[in-house]
Amino acid sequence: MPGTTVASVSHIHDARFEDLDTRLLYALLRLRVDVFVVEQECPYPELDGRDLEPTTRHVWIDEGGEPVAYLRLLAEPGGLHRIGRVATAVDQRHRGLAGLLVDHVLSTTPGRLVLDAQTHLEDWYVGRGFVRTGEEFTEDGIPHVPMERVG
Repeated sequence: MPGTTVASVSHIHDARFEDLDTRLLYALLRLRVDVFVVEQECPYPELDGRDLEPTTRHVWIDEGGEPVAYLRLLAEPGGLHRIGRVATAVDQRHRGLAGLLVDHVLSTTPGRLVLDAQTHLEDWYVGRGFVRTGEEFTEDGIPHVPMERVG
């Protein structure tokens, strides 16, 4: 992506809910709320219960002890995995952090991966091997497209 500088990070964290301490969980949820609810002005039930599922993976990069990029990976029926809640702090964008997280998931998760990409990010996901699988739809006032990657 033009204008993107790939970040140098020492460690991508990948953990289940029960492995998160309360301070870290708070920081991860705050990042998600800051991006999706506040910045994108989408009041929706961010706490949907799926974070608690024993197969859900929370994947993030921190800097100075604070999460700066995050995604959530859900296990769905039939061995399918769903990428969602991909968020990067405003002051950390264009460093390639979200790409590092998605690439980590691609390299550690066998089988089919699906996601609902915000439409303006479709080409970014295509560049990571995803293909569009359906028509554009609107969720919380934002256009999205369903996508899938078989790996």
